[in-house]
Amino acid sequence: MSENAVYLTFDDGPDPEITPWVLDLLNSEGIKATFFCVGDNVRKYPEIYDRILTEGHAVGNHSMEHLKGIRVSTKEYMRSVNEAAHWIDSDLFRPPYGRISLSQTYRLKRKYRIIMWTWLSYDFDRSVPLETIVANAKDSIGNGDILVLHDNSKTADRLKLLLPKLVEIIRSKKLNFQKIESKKLIIDN
Repeated sequence: MSENAVYLTFDDGPDPEITPWVLDLLNSEGIKATFFCVGDNVRKYPEIYDRILTEGHAVGNHSMEHLKGIRVSTKEYMRSVNEAAHWIDSDLFRPPYGRISLSQTYRLKRKYRIIMWTWLSYDFDRSVPLETIVANAKDSIGNGDILVLHDNSKTADRLKLLLPKLVEIIRSKKLNFQKIESKKLIIDN
């Protein structure tokens, strides 16, 4: 981990409504981030996924259908993760909802680095006012934090208001934006 760094991550995309806007903002600010992509969205929007990669961001697997691990069998969960791996070339994995069983964790750790978060934005929860999220960011974001936001259509309007403020807060704290590096899987033939 880098000194004075925070790791900006986005879950659930790519999404044609919000991901291009996020990429435009990151580009204009000179920020690299990590996108934990849903395989089905990569399949549907390959041009947006390619743009994420072309612009130098990191990617990670977020399963094929955004499954909640504690609600499905390990076999079904791993099927979803493996199917997403056909679309997403990365050794990074983030479980949707941050929920997986012990057996799923054990299986995933054979191929992936499981990346959770230290700061949850609550951009998806409309009962949490944006002012509360911003105040929390000012009070609690610090060196080494992994921040999670969501680039999906449900959060688009809130993300457009929140992300510029977070960038400003993080810069005011003299923290640097870093992406989480994938070490790329080596696949045996």
